[in-house]
Amino acid sequence: MSIAHIFLWATAAIWGFAFVAQSVGMESLGPHSFNAMRFLLATLSLLPLLFIFKPKQSQNNRKLWLGGLAAGSCLFLGFTCQQIGLQYTTAGNAGFITSMYIVFVPILGLLLGHKTERHTWIGVGLALVGLYSLTVGPNLSINKGDAIELLGTLFWTGHVLLIGYLSRYVSALPLSIVQFFVATILASISAFILETPTLEGIRMAWWPLVYAGVASSGIAFTLQTLGQKNVSPSVSALILSSEAVFAALGGWIFMEEILSTRALVGCGFIMTGMIISQWLRQAKTAIKLAQQP
Repeated sequence: MSIAHIFLWATAAIWGFAFVAQSVGMESLGPHSFNAMRFLLATLSLLPLLFIFKPKQSQNNRKLWLGGLAAGSCLFLGFTCQQIGLQYTTAGNAGFITSMYIVFVPILGLLLGHKTERHTWIGVGLALVGLYSLTVGPNLSINKGDAIELLGTLFWTGHVLLIGYLSRYVSALPLSIVQFFVATILASISAFILETPTLEGIRMAWWPLVYAGVASSGIAFTLQTLGQKNVSPSVSALILSSEAVFAALGGWIFMEEILSTRALVGCGFIMTGMIISQWLRQAKTAIKLAQQP
């Protein structure tokens, strides 16, 4: 295993364990207050990277700011659902449901005229079976937290499609900074309107905030960038999709969360669906690129 592979595995682990930090942080902060602080720390942690990873392409400032506003709004709504949902469900469930955006993207992309291959639909089908097993109870009821996490997945799906479009016009790092800045403002407004954030609450949640804001943003962004320089897209997608597994593992180790047999089966179907829908598609893309003169 190369150092690049280790960087990607570390990225997936950091992102997965962030669900635990988010759950613990809400013991002293409301969801909007927690998000406002994590977004602020994320913005500040990414700024120094501008001097390390200088953008190679010229920026379309209009698309950077308008795109950053749209992406930041999706980011805010996605994290809001994720954070509120964590009050009613486990970190493991939240991780796997959030990861469903990987298979929802081709469904929404179909409405936008994107082509979707057969194996992608097989992956989507398996993931949906897993989602049903993970979230729907024997009386066809769905946990409130799981439902909120699923709603958030729609915003993550929109965010992925937005980033895919904007990446053709602006560099990733400036866009990340702008979208986190926008999300900071939106979460701060929500926190002061809907909650009563206190300095004591921020102090008590300091370490979860640092982990969620700095580690899963600045550090993970850097590791992901370094790792994907030397690893094929297919393998990168496979490794990064293990974020959901690390979320469940973190919940089990640090929060004593236990998944039922039904939930484990559901997680297995979701993971298999994500691998099928992403790995084969990315592998074909890599082969086509390799065949180009």
